Amino acid sequence: MGVGNQTSITEFILVGLSSQRKTQLLLFVVILLTYFLTIMGNLAVILLVRFDTRLQTPMYYFLTHLSGLEICYVTSTEPQMLAHLLAGNGIISYVHCAVQLFGYLSFGAAECLLLAVMAYDRYLAICQPLLYPVAMDKWRQMHLASSCWAAGFLFGAIYVGCTFRHSYCGPNRVNHFMCEMPLVLKLACDDTHITQTIIFVLAGVGLLIPISVVLTSYVAILFSVLQIQSITGLSKAFSTCASHLIVVTVFYGIVIVTYVIPRSEASSDRDKNIALFYVVVTPFLNPIIYTLRNKDVHEAVTKVLRRGGFETK
Repeated sequence: MGVGNQTSITEFILVGLSSQRKTQLLLFVVILLTYFLTIMGNLAVILLVRFDTRLQTPMYYFLTHLSGLEICYVTSTEPQMLAHLLAGNGIISYVHCAVQLFGYLSFGAAECLLLAVMAYDRYLAICQPLLYPVAMDKWRQMHLASSCWAAGFLFGAIYVGCTFRHSYCGPNRVNHFMCEMPLVLKLACDDTHITQTIIFVLAGVGLLIPISVVLTSYVAILFSVLQIQSITGLSKAFSTCASHLIVVTVFYGIVIVTYVIPRSEASSDRDKNIALFYVVVTPFLNPIIYTLRNKDVHEAVTKVLRRGGFETK
């Protein structure tokens, strides 16, 4: 099964989002604009944190890693989408499909873990303020962030190894706009039950642990916040958690809908629409969500504009 891999096909055909040429060109323009704004928005967050000393705290340190993951994530999928929309066909080589699969699964898994780390960071900051400077020092920040990246690459390598250890010798049409793992695995010519079990267990562990950390952290934060008497303190606690909670809810919600709820042939268009949302829209919205009502970021932007001579009286 896995040892005698006799893959004969050299490429996959991605069905894409639409077969209508006008729709393809319209999607190309919209996704290209969104891709550019996503890169610029996340890059701006990284640069602001890098050059403004007031933002050099654990919360913003992890936010820069989240922005870096978002940039890597969209770059692993959207350029290929744009090329297919412009060319009018969805042909992707066997190797390129494996590389794309490794990229978006690795960065997605790393982001899943990083969001849990960010929730733990908020728990320490709000519930254990005296221990926070020691518990979340520079070394600990680097250790946690690098562990998320390393674990993400490990998960990605295992998923790709499991998927492409099979033989692909028959149909090569994938009803998606990218190499989605469950759909590619369906095209295998040999038995995939063991592989599907391994992937299911790994996905369950990789999802259950971060969600447990997030839920535990926010339950503890909720109890701690309810004991705060000061309106100012209450407002500050909610403001530091609200944006992260929104991103966490959207991210994990989409992952559960996409990978946990059973699929059917009739839901293929729904799956593509959901995938379009988490591949294109979510990375675009995340820097906006984190900075829209963040006074620290607003002050940092004002400082940059002041230096550039753009401040208006």
